[in-house]
Amino acid sequence: MSEPGTERGSDGGSLVPSRRTVLALGAAAASTVVTIRPALAQTAGSVMHCQIPIPTPQNAGSYIAPDGSVVPPGTAGAFPPPPRPLTGEEAKALINHGPTPVGVDPEAAQAYVNYIRRLQAGMSGFTCYASLQLPR
Repeated sequence: MSEPGTERGSDGGSLVPSRRTVLALGAAAASTVVTIRPALAQTAGSVMHCQIPIPTPQNAGSYIAPDGSVVPPGTAGAFPPPPRPLTGEEAKALINHGPTPVGVDPEAAQAYVNYIRRLQAGMSGFTCYASLQLPR
């Protein structure tokens, strides 16, 4: 006797899914694709709106040296932090030598890029930066 949802193959011995089972599986797969695509689009959009504070909140008030390190305020050659955290979209543009965001000193932009590249796991903004590195 064959199992529910299967039929005997033309050789009489092997079990093959019934047409009804195959159609049901196809419908389930199609609905899964329809469900996942909007989620992926939403993820891509949220990545571009995530934020990278420069410097991290623990170092608030510190300046950023040209190499991206955090230094005390007033250090020669260092830049004050940007007036607000950068969005993922702004960070990606800076990293790719795109336009400087509004309110960001163009001379400080490379120091900020160097700072972003130095982010490590556990630091504010790291997850945002890491998500920018994922292929789309």
